[in-house]
Amino acid sequence: MDNFRTGLFYALKKTHLLQHGMVVNMILNTGSRTDIPAFYSTWLANRLRAGFIMVRNPYYPQLVTRYVLDPKLVDVLCFCTKNPEPMLEHMDLLAPFRQLWYVTLTPYGKDIEPNVPDKHEVIRSIQKLSQHIGEDAVIWRYDPIFLSEKYSMDYHFRAFETIAKALNGYTVKAVISFLDLYAKTRRNFPEGKEVSLEDQEIMTERLVRIAEENGMHVYTCLEAESLAACGADISGCMSQKVVEESVHEILNVPKLSPARQGCTCLLGNDIGVYNTCPHFCRYCYANYDREAVLNNIRRHDPESPMLIGNLRPDDKVSDAVQKSWLTGQMHLEL
Repeated sequence: MDNFRTGLFYALKKTHLLQHGMVVNMILNTGSRTDIPAFYSTWLANRLRAGFIMVRNPYYPQLVTRYVLDPKLVDVLCFCTKNPEPMLEHMDLLAPFRQLWYVTLTPYGKDIEPNVPDKHEVIRSIQKLSQHIGEDAVIWRYDPIFLSEKYSMDYHFRAFETIAKALNGYTVKAVISFLDLYAKTRRNFPEGKEVSLEDQEIMTERLVRIAEENGMHVYTCLEAESLAACGADISGCMSQKVVEESVHEILNVPKLSPARQGCTCLLGNDIGVYNTCPHFCRYCYANYDREAVLNNIRRHDPESPMLIGNLRPDDKVSDAVQKSWLTGQMHLEL
């Protein structure tokens, strides 16, 4: 099943659940479709003040889901970003919520990540973020990894070690993954090449060793099982275990269908919109093309209940029945 049909299947499944008074979980995810902290922090702050948010179904745009933004109803707010800095001024609004932040920091230059801030600035932002919410709630993503004449293995090893040393004491987890050539990635990054399994194993073993020297445990994101023998944890980068360790509470998670075959992540309900991230990273899977992104940005209203545009007369709005997975038991590492 290709990516579109897989996404369509799960969008239809979630729509069916919502219409019958159920919701899969109450982890709200901000980052699988765009980078909200980097570009839409004012909008999210407005939604936190308003106490609710509306999300348009990406495959059936007339269907809109309304979530209440209340820490008693939202188990975890999960962020995925390349630049947490704009959101830091709103930490008072986020403070009542359990949070889990994935911050992507890679070694690539403007040729690959044209609009990502200077790496040293991002490091300082991660450090400040960790001081706000604790090292357990901040996870460093070093991905996707690809190899080229410029970005060689040795280049990656040097860059990874430099970043790991700077983040020592600010996070205890790092996630690595290797470039996947999705259809959008092939179109936007035609020179991109997947890393051979042999090279993945060589790199993983070295990156795991560097991470351990800096107090971090390495997870992979749906990679080959053989990477476990290289020291990486292949159980999932946002698994129940990872979430529980981050928020220090135990979840009662029902049996779920995976978002992708082999994936154990609790991906949650994404409040973002595809084709809205102006980082314009060459390897991006969430943007169709530059013009689609710019068109959507022009339709962004910071006062709207939804990220792009506003409610339309023919929209069908469903209130999500928000049922917590939290058990009230603390998660303790023994």
